[in-house]
Amino acid sequence: MKAVALFGTIGSLVLGSLAAAPATGLPAPAADPSPALPSALSPAPAPEPAKVSWGRCPAAEHLPSGVECGKVRVPLDYARPEGKKIDLTVSRRRATGPEKERQGALLYNPGGPGGSAMPFPMYTELPEWRRTARAYDFVGYAPRGVGRSAPLSCEDPKESAGKAPSDSPVHPSEHFKQKKIEEAQKYAAGCAHRAGAALKHYNTLNNARDLEMLRAALGEKKLTFMGASYGTYLGAVYATLFPGHVRRMVFDSVVNPDPDQIWYRNNLQQNIAFEGRWKDWRTWVAKHDKAYGLGKTAEAVGRSYDRAAAQLRRKPAGGKVGPAELQSAFLTAGYSDHYWPIRAAALSRYLKGDPKPLIAQAAPDPGDAASDENGDAVYTAVECNDAVWPRDWATWDRDNTMVAQVAPFETWDNAWMNLPCAFWPRAPHEMGQRPLDVRTAPGALPPVLLLAAERDGATPYSGALELKRRLAGSRLVTERDAGQHGIAFSKNDCVNKYTEDYLLTGRAPAHDAFCKPHAEPEPGEK
Repeated sequence: MKAVALFGTIGSLVLGSLAAAPATGLPAPAADPSPALPSALSPAPAPEPAKVSWGRCPAAEHLPSGVECGKVRVPLDYARPEGKKIDLTVSRRRATGPEKERQGALLYNPGGPGGSAMPFPMYTELPEWRRTARAYDFVGYAPRGVGRSAPLSCEDPKESAGKAPSDSPVHPSEHFKQKKIEEAQKYAAGCAHRAGAALKHYNTLNNARDLEMLRAALGEKKLTFMGASYGTYLGAVYATLFPGHVRRMVFDSVVNPDPDQIWYRNNLQQNIAFEGRWKDWRTWVAKHDKAYGLGKTAEAVGRSYDRAAAQLRRKPAGGKVGPAELQSAFLTAGYSDHYWPIRAAALSRYLKGDPKPLIAQAAPDPGDAASDENGDAVYTAVECNDAVWPRDWATWDRDNTMVAQVAPFETWDNAWMNLPCAFWPRAPHEMGQRPLDVRTAPGALPPVLLLAAERDGATPYSGALELKRRLAGSRLVTERDAGQHGIAFSKNDCVNKYTEDYLLTGRAPAHDAFCKPHAEPEPGEK
């Protein structure tokens, strides 16, 4: 599932995660454990990359003049480091403080997989980040496959954009399921056709090796890294492969790295967590019934939403917003309560006869078609390549039907997003590959800071507890009774202080720490 999180006021970045923890009653893992391929974890040493040559950013990046851009050349296949190379784009804004305060580069990954951090240097302008920006060069990059970094594509963006309006039944019929199976088969075939033999090299292990090449190209002896959502899994894999090269790491909204969860079971668990966040939003709307008139209970608000979906099924708003587009727009309310007021207002206006706000918020933007398609392609490739997925539809049907009984809001839409992995091209010898067993021994890493909100739907809280067990000496800062996805330098001063202190001094809390929840939004906020 793709995720969206807000950081400060700069806007939204595509993040992502498929994270969760085991829960009673969920299906058994999709595949039996098997050893990782030795070649997957022990590639030949990659050549030392050239230092980044910084210059003016291309117009395609839409970055201001104060941001520099460059490229880092990395092997496509780390098992053949002298073979084909690809270029990763990087961006930087130098530390704003004097040289005596400078601590090096802070490298950021926003998750996805498929998200680009090229805009990250612009965060230096935000009040919450300014003290950190005095000490660090803010460095963003586009991971392999993303943007101009050896871009990956699985279908014509026009074809992807042309799917709207589309349906999103809570209880799909057999006919609807068959249609989605055919779409997933076509999409997987499109990925294989367009990328060819390079497709299998888009995965988290190679993303982590790319991160090591970026560290060297930046001239940093050790890596200072901040990852959000999927970026926490990437960072954890890096820490497992290169523990001696870690300086400081912040993992914000933590993916569960258990190999048995990557990625199929994580999706099932994420659906359950999002159901809780969906109820949080409905409860908040009910509390403000005078403002929205959608119902005085969470159940009544849910019926208002269902009524809107039924109306859109009969007559899509603006010819582009059907039930699937409605669901996608309102899923963002599960990621961030920033969206709560504007989504509630749009739903209220629509049911009162004014569809314009809903169309503005939910209709696909043709201008985003190419970047959206690219992000989806990278997401799919990394997720499908990372682990073995069930290959038979009966398993998907059984498991998602079971989960949908308790978590109907997101389950089937999430299944359709990931179903191409059931038809993903794999060589026979790759079928037994197992995700890396993320963990470090005591003393192997400096203290690592984990941040998590207790009610996060995209990366359920139990994932942070699991990673804390696996990274010896790590510390967890928890935002109580809140569900914001992406909490660093956001709405909670307590979380912000722990994060800033750690990045500036290297000191993590002596023990795990807890912060009160940030204030809920008020009706009318934008």
